[in-house]
Amino acid sequence: METTAPDELKVGMRVTVDIGPVAHGGHFVARHNGQVIFVRHAITGERAVVEITSISSRLARGDAVEILEASKDRVVAPCKYAVPGGCGGCDFQHVEIGAQLELKRSVIREQFSRLARMDIDLDVLAVAPKDGLHWRSRMDFAISKNGKLGLFSSRSNEITEIDGCQIALDAINDPVIFDRNWKGEDRLEVAVSNSGERNVSRGGRSISGPTQLHEKVGEFTYEISPTSFWQAHVNAPETLLKLAIDLLALRPGDHVCDLYGGVGLFTAPMLEEVGDIGRVHLIESSHRATQDALRIFDGKKNLTIHSGRVEQKLPLVKRADVILLDPPRTGAGEMVVKEMLAKSPRVIVYVSCDPASLARDAKALEAGGYHLDHIVGFDLFPMTHHVECVARFSRG
Repeated sequence: METTAPDELKVGMRVTVDIGPVAHGGHFVARHNGQVIFVRHAITGERAVVEITSISSRLARGDAVEILEASKDRVVAPCKYAVPGGCGGCDFQHVEIGAQLELKRSVIREQFSRLARMDIDLDVLAVAPKDGLHWRSRMDFAISKNGKLGLFSSRSNEITEIDGCQIALDAINDPVIFDRNWKGEDRLEVAVSNSGERNVSRGGRSISGPTQLHEKVGEFTYEISPTSFWQAHVNAPETLLKLAIDLLALRPGDHVCDLYGGVGLFTAPMLEEVGDIGRVHLIESSHRATQDALRIFDGKKNLTIHSGRVEQKLPLVKRADVILLDPPRTGAGEMVVKEMLAKSPRVIVYVSCDPASLARDAKALEAGGYHLDHIVGFDLFPMTHHVECVARFSRG
């Protein structure tokens, strides 16, 4: 008969541990009798009572339910749902906002060291609003069995009903939206443009507000479908656009690839920089986004819009002097990196929302003869573990 060792971790058990370093994914590493525990709601250097929430063959997960020795960086979470067993949308509400930047910097450096074998240094910069609240312009809500809006608990299908979200824009936290009984168990998407429009969609179909939103970034206006991808942070488009275009250093006549280009956030200024004698290739797999791009850039003769997967469409492009890519969290991957290297661009600018996939792709780019000569992080997802990076790779 198989027996369980007295000190073996089990779900529901509470153990006292010292909290170690932050790890990628919004948790901190602790150990109990040699067993690794990924802990939420804690901070490095704390001593805490941790309740085990799940166990796998490799590690356990748990929530810090009592802080015995608190970090100087601990604060009272501004959101009442940011508690063990509550909403899983935010990871760091209990961490002072400036300390969150250092945690994210540490994660980026660790990922590059471990996955790319590269020692890097970088800054992670705050973006207004500096308190980390009321920045999110897109929200995807679950609907509970009671017909109330909510968000999923961490690593769970359980829905935490909420009456508002501290990181969402005020226009999203509207009683008209939250007080209604929505009935059914699907999802509700709310998008607010920086020109003041609000759309509410359900199951991908618009149920209120304009069916096209107008996003103004610098001198450009983008008319997009509410469910097309757009940066969630209200100030992300302008922040990323300015730096990316500076790093690309485009020249008149350049042929440019805008990979995973969405509706064309980066495409608009690219077209102006390369002029009529240059060309931009926008490649995007979302049909809805490319339909938006076709409308936004109607009449632009120096633009080719490719609707399809980047690894399938990029080989069709014969020339690329410069490449910009903004892939999903999974990164570009081996096939796309191989195709980029085959084009031999003088510069590759990589906008990334995941430091692990960026590090893996950086290793492949370095092996292909490109050097990482600039990298910076932006805290475009405050209160969560996510972080945006912009990196430039130059040939030789």
